[in-house]
Amino acid sequence: MKTGKFKPNKGLLKRIKVTAKGKVKVRKPGSGHLLSHKTGNRRRKLRRPLTAAPCEARRCARMLGLR
Repeated sequence: MKTGKFKPNKGLLKRIKVTAKGKVKVRKPGSGHLLSHKTGNRRRKLRRPLTAAPCEARRCARMLGLR
């Protein structure tokens, strides 16, 4: 019996980057639009990189077929 071919989640592929050590870099929510009413301090903090929690990283790796 044939099994189906694995397809990585294309939506997730466009939203995250996996580092060489396997950490998952994600964008912070709230930094896309409507930034004019947010304070400069808050916008500056949104620019900092964010790594996903280990449990989220495992789930992302499974969705992308990395493990």
